[in-house]
Amino acid sequence: MDLFDLTGKKALVTGGTRGIGLMIARGLLDAGASVIISSRGEEACAKAVAELSQHGQVSAVPADLQTEEECVRLAEAVDELDILVNNAGATWGAPIEEFPASAWDKVLNLNLKSPFFLTRALLPKLEARGTHDDPSRVINIGSIDGLHVSSLPTYSYAASKAGIHHLTRMLARDLGPRHITVNAVAPGPFESKMMAATLDAFGDAIASGAPLRRIGRPDDMAGVAVFLASRAGSYVTGAVIPVDGGIGTTA
Repeated sequence: MDLFDLTGKKALVTGGTRGIGLMIARGLLDAGASVIISSRGEEACAKAVAELSQHGQVSAVPADLQTEEECVRLAEAVDELDILVNNAGATWGAPIEEFPASAWDKVLNLNLKSPFFLTRALLPKLEARGTHDDPSRVINIGSIDGLHVSSLPTYSYAASKAGIHHLTRMLARDLGPRHITVNAVAPGPFESKMMAATLDAFGDAIASGAPLRRIGRPDDMAGVAVFLASRAGSYVTGAVIPVDGGIGTTA
């Protein structure tokens, strides 16, 4: 079990108050890390801290990461950091004739620009903790919608997730010599607020269409995050790992 032990590690999970972010935060805590979660709402942060505190040392910093200024403010609130999970995100769906410019701005700002600006703002702290044998870690949350074409008209979301996958590869190349690994996770369907309407309408069909015949569970997401954050994943960088029951990779 020492291969996956995160005792003494310090992590930041954006969008960590619900859904995939909450799953990852819980997994990191269970593996021994101390975790800071971030989300826009103070009430949501307080509720998540109360829920997660039974798993380990957790605190919260509310922040709206749609702007570079807020990314910098959040980075300044972190004392030391080994693991950054860029999970905060948004989606939007509309027919092409009706798709608004504001949907491109909102989704691209949060899904693609903020991971870049937050990672950049935290580079000094990540570098300070990373070593040749035990690098610091950046984990970006992409999507299988960035790997294959979704049937839904989520144009800006799909483009942003394809973008975060390639940004992950670029950062991995540049930050590897600085003792920082950068990887992405591409989730398929998991129970979350973002996926709620889709799963309510099509959940059974989605599950039956997956080779593993089910929707993702919290442990599935926690497990891949712990792998990438621990000694088990210390020689993995620039990877985009689908966690989707085979939906995106076998379609």
